[in-house]
Amino acid sequence: MTTSLLVWIILAPLLGAIANAFLYFYHIKKHKVSEIYFALIGTITPLISFLITLNLFLQMLEEKVIFKQHIFTWLNVEKLNIEMNFLGDNLSIFMSMFVTFVGWLIHIYAIGYMKNDEGFGKFFAYFNLFLASMLILVLADNPIILFIGWEGVGVCSYLLIKFYYGNKENVLAANKAFIVNRVGDFGFLLGVVTLFFALGQVDLSFGTIEANISNVSNELLIISGFLLFVGAMGKSAQIPLYVWLPDAMAGPTPISALIHAATMVTAGVYMVARFHFLYSGIEEIGLFIAYIGAISALLAAIIATRQTDIKKILAYSTMSQLGYMFIAVGLGFYSTGLFHVFTHAFFKAMLFMGAGGIIIALHHEQNIFKIAKHRANLPIIGFTFLVGVIAISGIPPFSGFFSKDAILAAAFQEGQYLIWAIALFTAFLTAYYMFRMYFIVFVAPNHHNEEYVYTSKTITIPLLILAIGAIGAGFLNLPAIFGGNHFVDTWLSQLNSKHIHMDHTTEYVLMALSIIVAATGIMAAYAKYANFDLSKPEKEIGFIGNKFYIDEIYDSLFVQPTKALSTFIDKIIDDKIIDAFIMSSSTTFINIGKKVAMIQNANVRFYAAFMLVGMTCIFVYLYITLGL
Repeated sequence: MTTSLLVWIILAPLLGAIANAFLYFYHIKKHKVSEIYFALIGTITPLISFLITLNLFLQMLEEKVIFKQHIFTWLNVEKLNIEMNFLGDNLSIFMSMFVTFVGWLIHIYAIGYMKNDEGFGKFFAYFNLFLASMLILVLADNPIILFIGWEGVGVCSYLLIKFYYGNKENVLAANKAFIVNRVGDFGFLLGVVTLFFALGQVDLSFGTIEANISNVSNELLIISGFLLFVGAMGKSAQIPLYVWLPDAMAGPTPISALIHAATMVTAGVYMVARFHFLYSGIEEIGLFIAYIGAISALLAAIIATRQTDIKKILAYSTMSQLGYMFIAVGLGFYSTGLFHVFTHAFFKAMLFMGAGGIIIALHHEQNIFKIAKHRANLPIIGFTFLVGVIAISGIPPFSGFFSKDAILAAAFQEGQYLIWAIALFTAFLTAYYMFRMYFIVFVAPNHHNEEYVYTSKTITIPLLILAIGAIGAGFLNLPAIFGGNHFVDTWLSQLNSKHIHMDHTTEYVLMALSIIVAATGIMAAYAKYANFDLSKPEKEIGFIGNKFYIDEIYDSLFVQPTKALSTFIDKIIDDKIIDAFIMSSSTTFINIGKKVAMIQNANVRFYAAFMLVGMTCIFVYLYITLGL
């Protein structure tokens, strides 16, 4: 069904970004613009996107239709035809719903967080552009248009991570994120190119690719599927391209919330689900994806147990939860993986926003032990933070339990017992390190009166709304054993996803086991940290504290050799060979020119002598030639 509304889902925040950018330029030219104008534009435009998406969702729910919109033909050269088309099917509308809703709440939160910041208007221009880029990615009807959004979120993340560019560390963190993602993006492009030549089709739309995928050899499918996933490794921070994610916490906390909950890092999971028809035919690559997800989840969880920066703990938790999502989509349980994307958006946005509220209250302190020493009385943030920690730990009936338990059951059902065991142990670690953070920040005795700190309603209201989602979102895909109808699985039936089919006894046992494991992690954290002596804070030391020295290894293997090669090319090949040859050649020509220039010395008698010599030569030539 054709509609003109799809493009407005994207245009609303895009026009908001443009309007805020012009307002900001006007603002910095000494014409002061009130923050309220930036805030209104920045928050109303995502709301418009959400309302349009909600309208389309309700139509789809009632009429069972799919929406498409053709904008223009971008490129039509021989066999390559790229249409600027947008697709509103069940998958893209499902993603757009919570991307716009959670993104809107984060925009509201940013009003309070960024208040009185000199870059307030610029921040909202970048923020709107970030959301628009993610919506291009989600609503794209072909991988080329998807790649535009893919690169858009990468550029916006770079701009926002280095938002406070006066600090060198922020710029380095942004550079790191940008460069690591370029590695993944190169893989993604090669995957699309491989698929294009394998298909030989003039139309690269997802529908055409799916219809003709059976014509592609298995070898080329494997190559293309692997290369596309390399892009997902970078964008969704999986081994080995995950090192940018913790450093990305250098940006303001609202951007951390947006990156981790609604945009960018979930793009890789979405891309694999969008190419479900490709990965369903190459189960060996699917299994590889699942193992990468499992190992990434475990590695991130282990590192998080020793981190002291509240935002970096949450960053590693995101990497770990993304690992769960890749386990699901890798094993062919696409709707299950996307369901975890959905529930994760609520509790992870809430956790980051809660962390931001704490950071503001304590004058931008991020070390959890220092936060605990100077603890402020923040009742709403404390409550919502606890809700988020319980949800991510997988305790029923909170949303994280239903989505994470479904992933564990999927691995067990497929006979991937090693992946299941890794994921189960990761669930223990998740409960442990998340409650370690909670007990230190909110519970451990600090022996001083906690002063109440007022928190802006633009911060607390979004937190309370997200808390409702963190508690109840799981019921949207309630398992049949609890009388549910698997609404999310049914809605995403287009993905031909695998589903949980096991006897109720096994399912109950697996659920009970996951609850016991999570509860054990909580009890271990309580025993060690509920009465922790804050005068002896933990430090990021040792093998785990130093994140297994992965950054140092990468520096030795890739960064330093690249710098050495670049220096060699610059100082030896460029300076001493190429430049030396060019300069030597130019010097020779200059010297010849100088000698020739001596002829033109402005001396009239010298010129007359030359004329005489010339005329004499002519007469001699004529005399000899004509025999005169």
